[in-house]
Amino acid sequence: MKDKVKLAVIGLGGRGLSMIKSVISKFEDVEIVAVCDLYPDRNEAAAAQVEELMGNKPVYSTDYNEILSREDVEAVYIATAWESHVEIAIAAQKAGKATALEVGGAYSCEELWELVHAHEATGTPFMLMENCCYNENELFATAAARSGILGRVVHCSGAYGHDLRSEIANGNINRHYRLRNYTLRNAENYPTHELGPIARLLNINRGNRMVSLVSVASGAFGMEQYIKDHPELVEQDPTLEGRRFNQGDVVNTIITCQNGETIALKLDTTLPRSYSREFTVKGTKGYYSQDTNTLFLDGMKEMWKAEKYLDAYAGNAKEYYEKYMPEVWLDMTEEKRKKGHGGMDAIMFRSFLDAYRAGGEMPIDVYDCAAWMSITALSADSIATGGMPQAIPDFTNGKWIIREPKDVMHLAPDRCGHTGFAIHEI
Repeated sequence: MKDKVKLAVIGLGGRGLSMIKSVISKFEDVEIVAVCDLYPDRNEAAAAQVEELMGNKPVYSTDYNEILSREDVEAVYIATAWESHVEIAIAAQKAGKATALEVGGAYSCEELWELVHAHEATGTPFMLMENCCYNENELFATAAARSGILGRVVHCSGAYGHDLRSEIANGNINRHYRLRNYTLRNAENYPTHELGPIARLLNINRGNRMVSLVSVASGAFGMEQYIKDHPELVEQDPTLEGRRFNQGDVVNTIITCQNGETIALKLDTTLPRSYSREFTVKGTKGYYSQDTNTLFLDGMKEMWKAEKYLDAYAGNAKEYYEKYMPEVWLDMTEEKRKKGHGGMDAIMFRSFLDAYRAGGEMPIDVYDCAAWMSITALSADSIATGGMPQAIPDFTNGKWIIREPKDVMHLAPDRCGHTGFAIHEI
């Protein structure tokens, strides 16, 4: 067992600070030795938080290059704005620092190729920190699919359905990147929450690959209406007066896969709604729906009326938990659920630490990162050209053909016949 992993946290907005507080500080085998953000006040606040929670005061800087040059930093967790996090990940790879990169969408495929090449040239450990790949519903459905009870999986769908209007509108006040992105861009700008679990279920980059996509976007009306209905926002930030937004309220993306499956993604963040990832898996023998937590199998009685269907089947997936739910979730306590997004942040970070200590491949590697994040850049091109198909690059350069399928963790290998990464207690 190595000594404590010497970690730097780069990017100290809401995500970076919350990960320090609710997740990283809970692990006894990690020491945060450095923190970094463009804003000095965030650095000071984060350093004080680390000292309070972990007993040591980290160094800090507004220049990430200073942090990456430090010999006492062996790993970095990057949670900066979308515009910079791939750039910093490339620099971290070249500096030989094990890299945990938060999610987002890429601005170009070129920057993703640069990331892939940096990783291949250096061999530096790299993991995309997509927490939804570790969520209980997605892992349960993956295990069920691996068992064969859904038959041949034909189609999967998912969404990032999240009312972000307040966060976007307060972007200048809170120094948050979404405001400028929603003003200037139009894309499936945050694809990995819905795509990541689907890509792993469909063995993307491991015997299968995404081939092409088409994307279309609705008009951008939600944010302008929201600001009009909340004049206090303009009082706080006069730049919102008359602001026009480019980001469509709803973006729909359809992806085709080498092995014949299709994937449907939806971005829906600027209209009134409740949160949902709308994760759905459809196969020749049944389907799983996250919204109703339903496992519907061939032979079950079809219900013509929605209320009868919900009465009969909503929540019935719980009857199959003992058979298909990974043990880490069967053993989840209320205390563990406090460790970030109901516990999945802690499972994800534990997975990164375990893989790093083992010295092997990462559960969500650089090829996954590049493929999933490329959807943003490609969707922008498709939308701009009226929904024209866009080819999705093969970032593995053909290795997807020979790479063995492997889940982000052991699911139920005795029942599902599929391998996964080991993970220790969170």
